[in-house]
Amino acid sequence: QEELAQLKDEKAALQVQSKLLQNFITLARSSAESPLLAAVLEDTVSVATKLCGAETGSLFLLDAQGLVSDSILTRRGATERQRSTIIGSVLDRGLAGWVRQHRRIGLIQDTRNDDRWVDLPDQPYSIRSALSVPICRGERMLGILTLLHSQPAHFSEDAAERMELTAAQMAVALDNARLYAKLNRYARALNAELEKGKKIQRDFLPSDIPDIPGWEIGTCFHPARQVSGDFYDVFQLPNGSLVTVIGDVCDKGVGSALFMALVRSLIRVFSGKMHLSGMSLSMADTGNSEALDQEIRIALNAVTLTNSYIAREHDDLNMFTTLFVGVLNPETGKLAYVNGGHEPILIIGPDGVRNRLGPTGTFVGAIEDTSF
Repeated sequence: QEELAQLKDEKAALQVQSKLLQNFITLARSSAESPLLAAVLEDTVSVATKLCGAETGSLFLLDAQGLVSDSILTRRGATERQRSTIIGSVLDRGLAGWVRQHRRIGLIQDTRNDDRWVDLPDQPYSIRSALSVPICRGERMLGILTLLHSQPAHFSEDAAERMELTAAQMAVALDNARLYAKLNRYARALNAELEKGKKIQRDFLPSDIPDIPGWEIGTCFHPARQVSGDFYDVFQLPNGSLVTVIGDVCDKGVGSALFMALVRSLIRVFSGKMHLSGMSLSMADTGNSEALDQEIRIALNAVTLTNSYIAREHDDLNMFTTLFVGVLNPETGKLAYVNGGHEPILIIGPDGVRNRLGPTGTFVGAIEDTSF
């Protein structure tokens, strides 16, 4: 008979575990706005109440210091001030406080004859019996569950033992919900930061495309993630030349997006779009520069100086980019370009691909003395 009773208790514990797990998965998959942790607390109280035939119940969730971090009170709709008073009174000299101190189940058969019961002011219901259970995970107490009934001696010793068995299953559900809620907060914060990064990255891309007579320029950008290392640029120089840039930084994500911003800025500086105080454009080894067309010098300077700067100043990042820089003379249609390890750029005519502008050097930013 004892074995049968034990089997029944174990079955009840497994049913509680199964119910809480199913509800947890349903809540986690739900797109509801209500916080998951609060829903799991409510669910835990509801399951325990049904298991013991209680009329109502409360649940205090405790942090690592043993302080209440969240709660479900029997008095629903209480104001913050009332909640603070209730929690303080119960944990100071009530049954839940006794359970927290002794770390074992507290059973009150009649609240009128037990000093551990505290009658709260303006209590809207009558309580005669109570059962309070510590919910522990290893050495840590995660919470205190208290079940209540209006009749004396409602909760038996068997009910107390049953709740002790199921408390471990409740601890798993509460711990999972707490961790999931923390991860959710981190995920939302990270997502918000990534959205900011996405906007910043898009702001780095040209918003105003040059309008040059006889030429039409179109752009398209679809990052693999919220932020990425892919980028393009198009801008006109004071001499009328049009610079087009396509790049792809190694890896994905925030680091690549930041590196992309650096490369894009350097290309603009070293092509002559912008100027930095004390920065010389004579660093590029272009051979006999007088014999080179202006567009060629611009393309070589932009890529060679960017490569040297990154390899020298940021070699510890172990980052690099493939990079195409083309300098177009709108009047003659001549395009001078440097392809630093990027995919071939396609020249397309009415009959399809006319030419492929393949690499004229290796990727940019890894080796300082690279020739393009």
